[in-house]
Amino acid sequence: MLIRKLFVEETDNWLIQLFRYCFVGGFAFLVDYGLLYALTEFCGCHYIVSATISFIAGLIVNYLLSTWWIFRKSKLKNKAAEFTIFALIGVVGLILNNVLLYVFTDLLGIYYMISKLITTALVMIWNFAGRKIILFKN
Repeated sequence: MLIRKLFVEETDNWLIQLFRYCFVGGFAFLVDYGLLYALTEFCGCHYIVSATISFIAGLIVNYLLSTWWIFRKSKLKNKAAEFTIFALIGVVGLILNNVLLYVFTDLLGIYYMISKLITTALVMIWNFAGRKIILFKN
């Protein structure tokens, strides 16, 4: 019963949504983190360029999984408008991501992959709260 409630049933419970968001966010993070490393180390991109591309890839994965599994009730009927607002919240997250990466990496001298771990935790809070409050119904 608990497993079904946590993983299958539609829910408006914000704690269950946060639980699911951690799974979705974890998968999107793997896409983001892996692509960041690959683009920087194998393609020779600057880590901020790589971070921007990888963040966008993670954003798309996050949107698709979030609207399918977590936030099934949107405040908007138009899916294009929904994605636009989802993406705008993500753009704020991207700006936070890149600024924090720069601060941790260039100013504080932390390895960019460690900086990304710290940054992800902080940006996740913004992304969940922004999407839950602005875009999806309670």
